[in-house]
Amino acid sequence: MADSCIAARLSHFLALTEEEASALARLEENPRDYRRGEMIGEQGAPADELFIIRSGWAYSHISFDGERRQILRLEFPGDLMGTSSIAFGKASDNLTAVTDCTLCPLDRPALRQLFIDHCRLAALLFVISQAERVSMDDRLASIGRSSAKSRIAALLLDILVRFRIMHGEDLDRVEIPMTQEEIGDATGLTPVHVNRMLQELSRDELISRKKNEVHILDEVGLVELAEYINRYADVDTSWLPPPEA
Repeated sequence: MADSCIAARLSHFLALTEEEASALARLEENPRDYRRGEMIGEQGAPADELFIIRSGWAYSHISFDGERRQILRLEFPGDLMGTSSIAFGKASDNLTAVTDCTLCPLDRPALRQLFIDHCRLAALLFVISQAERVSMDDRLASIGRSSAKSRIAALLLDILVRFRIMHGEDLDRVEIPMTQEEIGDATGLTPVHVNRMLQELSRDELISRKKNEVHILDEVGLVELAEYINRYADVDTSWLPPPEA
């Protein structure tokens, strides 16, 4: 299971059988490398593939007027990226590499076969996709109703809790390789405003920063400021079907 990023992530929510873990590992047999800033998928282009992230960061975003963008979701190792386009023949958003990254493409026939052979994995992916959707809804809703400082706090907490899925609950610091412009596009703020809010969070002793590393000093205070709800903490898998015999 250690050889499969997506199996490692899914096993946080449900104990996988050896057969399930092996099936997931086979989806990562043809890795593809992308450079920082490289477009992985383009809005409106044929949506033939999803991607499992093996290493690095990426994000999905919507473009406006060819210049402005709204970053919808950050994607980390173990994530299945591009699922929002699976219902359509064309991609509903753009996919871009935040860092150099390695992705494993997954076409629709391979996904269909996984669902046929392992219906419990299909149900688990569905459940997690709903938790991801609600978490993204929370963050996007905060752009319209929360202060600038709260938006930055919510983004930092979202990154932290998602990294804990892969790295353990004791994690309290994360290397964030995003520019302040990218953070602004994820929170609806200008780069100058992002910088000011990060400085305020540091002065309030909620976080500390060293280059790209953010250390969460007062998680309770950060949660209160952002009114943050960890949507991954209470994912219910009790109703899922049993594994295949």
